[in-house]
Amino acid sequence: MLQRARSLCLLFLSWACLPCAVTRSVQADPQADSRERPNILWLTSEDNGPHLGCYGDAYADTPHIDALAKRSLLYLHCWSNAPVCAPARTTLISGLYPPSTGAEHMRSMTRLPRDFQMYPQILRKAGYYCTNNSKEDYNLKKNGSVWNDSSRKAHWKNRSPQQPFFAIFNYTTSHESQLRKRPHRPIHDPDKVRVPAYHPDTEEVRRDWAQYYDKITEMDQQVGNALQEIEAAGLTEETIVFYYGDHGSGMPRNKRWPYNSGLHVPLVVHIPQKFRHLAAPDYNVGGRADRLVSFVDFAPTLLSLIGVKPPAHFQGHAFLGPHATAPQPFIYGFRGRMDERNDLVRSVRDHRYVYIRNYMPHRPYGQYLSYMFQTPTTRVWHALFQQNQLTAVQSHFWKPKPTEELYDLQKDPDEVRNLAQSPDHREVLQRLRAAQKQLALQIRDVGFLPEDEVHNRSQDSSPYEMGHDDTTYPLAAILQMAEHASQIHHSQNQVDYELQLKAKDSAVRYWAAMGLLIQGQKAVQDHEAELQQALHDKSASVRVIAAEALGQYGNDLSSTQALHELVRLANLNNHGLYISIMALNALDHLNAKAAPVFPQLRDLPQKHPTVPGRLGNYVPRLLERIFTSAD
Repeated sequence: MLQRARSLCLLFLSWACLPCAVTRSVQADPQADSRERPNILWLTSEDNGPHLGCYGDAYADTPHIDALAKRSLLYLHCWSNAPVCAPARTTLISGLYPPSTGAEHMRSMTRLPRDFQMYPQILRKAGYYCTNNSKEDYNLKKNGSVWNDSSRKAHWKNRSPQQPFFAIFNYTTSHESQLRKRPHRPIHDPDKVRVPAYHPDTEEVRRDWAQYYDKITEMDQQVGNALQEIEAAGLTEETIVFYYGDHGSGMPRNKRWPYNSGLHVPLVVHIPQKFRHLAAPDYNVGGRADRLVSFVDFAPTLLSLIGVKPPAHFQGHAFLGPHATAPQPFIYGFRGRMDERNDLVRSVRDHRYVYIRNYMPHRPYGQYLSYMFQTPTTRVWHALFQQNQLTAVQSHFWKPKPTEELYDLQKDPDEVRNLAQSPDHREVLQRLRAAQKQLALQIRDVGFLPEDEVHNRSQDSSPYEMGHDDTTYPLAAILQMAEHASQIHHSQNQVDYELQLKAKDSAVRYWAAMGLLIQGQKAVQDHEAELQQALHDKSASVRVIAAEALGQYGNDLSSTQALHELVRLANLNNHGLYISIMALNALDHLNAKAAPVFPQLRDLPQKHPTVPGRLGNYVPRLLERIFTSAD
């Protein structure tokens, strides 16, 4: 009797503490309760938006994904948060917005707080076999071992018998680099392409779009092969499947830009009948979900599907499983440095409208990017602009940006009619503007720091921790100055630039100098003395912006001083990579005004041992561009 009582007591305790007990048993035995936990398969394609038959694109030829959608749920409004691969993938792996971790910039490298884990680490603790085939390309250093296998040979088949798996297969077939490969014989008829309003209708543009659709068809076959492999193994009813793209198409003004066209991705989720209890109320076989979701939601959703409560620091919202939350009213996008070009853009959308906030409106949309200009569409588009042969809508990409943009996605899916100044859309503008600012404050967006200061201020911790320390990062004051500075043609009476150029925090001074540069000639000349003083600022980032402003609009003496300061700042041996990139961008935008220092620029080092390998081409590219433009 005593033994039986003890057994009943233990049974009751194990039932009462079921979540923790299951977690412990899973950690100890990967096979425990495996029949009750789904396998999860993520099939990811690169550089493609929802240009699929199941999304109503009659030009597309995607039979396998279309068939998957017929037995699954298709999400109509999914954003990748970032319009380019590395920060988009960083969002997925971390469950955090990269602007909160300092990882928003293309091919940057920051770190998470020590106690933060990437989602595969949490899955592995729960007993899952986690594989990634094969690209990582994160902007965050990994804390310890993340995957069981991350390689071109990684496969769910290599798990222990009956062990549940989480597996990613990432297809590069539709990547930007593939849609421009020549020779290529088009399968999709270029004459039947729908050319978006912002692109010129030329043979090169049509061929690039047609080849893009050809590559999507090839990718679709790969998705079909992966699903067939699951079926052949008898795992179809045991496996939840996600198919999604990693950001918008690789065509220019899609990829790299946080418009809907750069962020809208296909998302199809299949939940077999066995695990239908994990689906959301809106799950209908062959149905379409109107819910707004984005990549920051994927990690918490994944954990929810396996019964693990997402960590409190995750910034997304689970949309499946027992820990699913209510639908959110907005989804968000961002743009930071794109390869060698500095920029700062934030975006937000609801079910109908998308709002864009440009914090560096003086920079044109189409800043010269070496990689982007390898695409024939980019080259012919730019050439026609230089020849003044484009319409106003087509020319827009090559000009400086407005501070704010607002587009009605129902009436204007190409996002070419800016409604930011429309009296009829004032309420919409204010609502989305407020949402964008609220998120920046909520996640403690560190993107309002120059990139070198993100690293300098977080040397003893991480950018996330630094960003959440108001003594180190006074976000409210910095954001307020950034918003004032980026307002084109505002009254100078709104900002006391003389005072702000002497502010305690260097980021406030940085944005004050930026504001004068953005306002243009009169503003710079009115504050020339203060900008000359800023050439001696303790912050190298402040000196770069002050020097560009004086080089562009100052008197002869100020301009000469500014050019020589920019040369010093551009030297990799003096202040490192990020300051060098900023200074070379400034010199490039000065165009012929930078000619007096070209001899010194030719002597600058192009390599430095402290520069990470995947960022090593940025300084050489900028220097080459400066000299090519001069010729």
